[in-house]
Amino acid sequence: MTRRYIARLLLPVLGAAGIAVLPAQDAPERTPQKNPIPEDVIGDEHVREEFGVNEFTTPSIRKLFDMLNKVGKLRYDDLKRPFSDKTPADRVLVSLGLGTLIADGFLIVQCEKVEEMEGIGRAMIKYGKALGVGNRMNKHTGSLRDFSLKGNWQDLRVELAKTQADVEAEMVQLRDVDIAHLISLGGWLRALEISTQSIRDNYAEEKTRQLTRRDIAEYYMMSLDSLHPSIMKNPALQTLRKGLEEMIPLVDVPEGKALNEEEVKTLHQKASGLAHVITDKMKD
Repeated sequence: MTRRYIARLLLPVLGAAGIAVLPAQDAPERTPQKNPIPEDVIGDEHVREEFGVNEFTTPSIRKLFDMLNKVGKLRYDDLKRPFSDKTPADRVLVSLGLGTLIADGFLIVQCEKVEEMEGIGRAMIKYGKALGVGNRMNKHTGSLRDFSLKGNWQDLRVELAKTQADVEAEMVQLRDVDIAHLISLGGWLRALEISTQSIRDNYAEEKTRQLTRRDIAEYYMMSLDSLHPSIMKNPALQTLRKGLEEMIPLVDVPEGKALNEEEVKTLHQKASGLAHVITDKMKD
């Protein structure tokens, strides 16, 4: 799929994406558009329709993370990261950071680390409060804890997906849809960091075919391009935009072609660097 073709598909919705993080009274009215994202990373429709977000779907962190099922067993101790429930002052970084926390939740579920779920739940609530969706987040984190204690990992996956969808619903109501895209972008970058590290540490040619997704990288790059210029002055977003552009050649390979070990290492360095633009700020 060429860049020009993707751009033609995305222009209607990107043109409608307005001033995401300005106060609602300053945001223009926007006509809902169906978002032409890669079909295999759209979330479960019944989950999203339950929250009324079927017209403003962003890539589902659950679907992005489910790709890790194909990269083999994940070693939690090698892939975990320190995180804090202290929220950044910058709303953009809070949005990106919430996405990384949801991705970390899926890592915990994937590795069945019961003892880690409570801490991630507390952090998600604080980030949700900073975005004005604390009550919605709070109702999910209780279920996350209960399901983890019972070892109900499938329901945990569904509950995490509902968490993202519920935040999207609130953002639609507040006409702050671009925040939902930033949450998803944060989740994807953290998931890509995890997957590339896992494959780098236990290289197998077949696993690398899950990484060559130019369409996803290009989608997120164009989502950033849709933001209001005042928002794109944010240094973190400028760094992420430039990094995504540099990443596209790394994942733009002929269909079915695998990456060699050196290419996986290079992609991991890029993915990790972009993820750390977000996660390092979360520790400040």
